[in-house]
Amino acid sequence: MNRKSGILMPMYSLSSPYGFGTMGKAAFDFVDFLAESKQTYWQLLPLGPTDAGDSPYSSPSTFAGNPYLIDLDNLIEDGLLTKKDVTKYKWGSDPATVDYASLYENRFKVLRKAFEKFQTIQNSDVETFYKNNKVWLDNYALYMALKGKFDGKPWCDWPEDIKKRYDYAVAYYNEQLKEEVDFWKFTQYYFFKQWGALKAYASSKGISFIGDIPIYVAYDSVDVWSEPWYFQLDNDYKPTYVSGVPADAFNENGQLWNNPLYKYDVMQADGYGWWIRRIEGATRLYDVIRIDHFRGFESYWSVPAQSKNAKNGQWMKGPGMNLVGVLTSWFRNTTFIAEDLGVLTTELYYLLRDSGLPGMKVLQFAFDANGSSTYLPHRIEFNSCCYVGTHDNDTVMGWVETENKDNVEYARKYMHITDDEGWCWGFIRTGMATLSNLFVVQMQDILELGGEARTNFPGIAEGNWRWRMLPGAITKEMAQKLADLTHTYRRD
Repeated sequence: MNRKSGILMPMYSLSSPYGFGTMGKAAFDFVDFLAESKQTYWQLLPLGPTDAGDSPYSSPSTFAGNPYLIDLDNLIEDGLLTKKDVTKYKWGSDPATVDYASLYENRFKVLRKAFEKFQTIQNSDVETFYKNNKVWLDNYALYMALKGKFDGKPWCDWPEDIKKRYDYAVAYYNEQLKEEVDFWKFTQYYFFKQWGALKAYASSKGISFIGDIPIYVAYDSVDVWSEPWYFQLDNDYKPTYVSGVPADAFNENGQLWNNPLYKYDVMQADGYGWWIRRIEGATRLYDVIRIDHFRGFESYWSVPAQSKNAKNGQWMKGPGMNLVGVLTSWFRNTTFIAEDLGVLTTELYYLLRDSGLPGMKVLQFAFDANGSSTYLPHRIEFNSCCYVGTHDNDTVMGWVETENKDNVEYARKYMHITDDEGWCWGFIRTGMATLSNLFVVQMQDILELGGEARTNFPGIAEGNWRWRMLPGAITKEMAQKLADLTHTYRRD
């Protein structure tokens, strides 16, 4: 990775009259802004469907795209909807916030209306897409159809024959639920059609995409339902051990994530084919892949499945270079970023070194008043990715308001922050100037927004993933200011 920079901006946070950012005009306009401001990368949060918690890091499928991201105006242009079909529904009252209740209530009504028209159209591209994605698409579409039939219950509570995917049951439900199965295939066709158009446009402008893949998958997902032998489950397909992280200074009970843990010995026996397929799917979306919780490859926190918090877990040895080496050698033309945040153990340091992957340096973690942080800008090395903050951090202005005052004062002196420049642009300037090959800033910090625009509060289940950028928030002056800094520090 050469010396470049980019912006972290969730797709759903783009402005839209329909309550949720999509792959429509606003996305193309954002690509134009990236190009005008001399950025090279657009970093996204995961693009998969979300479950009841609305988190992009918890999805019913590691391969599918989120139907909410399908642009409705594009469907109107394709003759599948009318403007009235779309505008008769309410999409939320606040353009700065996602209203997930309205979205859940109305979005699929509109998509099903488009599907009715779609069924009357013959299109060879559709059949090609279905054929090229048959295995994961067939599984996903049937899984979603079954979720509807069984009132949203998790797959472990379905009737025994389809829960355990007996061949006759799979055939029976595919036939019984054919129209519903076809609907879910339709959503994926249009997601990837629109994504392909956006990605091609971005490429023509010199913009590449960085995307996250969570290290774990959700238990209530087609991934676990279709291939349960890769996960630590009992004979009734219930998890025996689940994921999390231990207690720390921020959470005395740790964080209980509840994802089923992998059977790495089984995965290794078939050459880590599951992981190869998963990364291959991600390369269809992203140019650079950030592996979330990379620490879990070295060692992972294993918690008994019935535990009420993560305190009773223990560290278990992960696959290390045995798996990481397979992925980096199999995908030689793919750039990976290792999300190595947290306690950097000696073992994790050696795994990063041996893999050759760049780790992450977060400036908001750098400024403890005693000056001991390894994230301080003068300690950051070339093979790294510098962030002002990630989606799990506060905005810069939120950080200034809530951080220890001695640390804030140390940061002000270290970065020579002035009233004229302001905190946000001072952080951006400092990050641009580091040796890191990649520098990334959250869009909220370019807009100089406060803590109300924070993306996520780790460990808190409600109220996250809601911030949206207001229409007209981006200006020519903003793009030029960012372009000047990018050129000054030779990241263009």
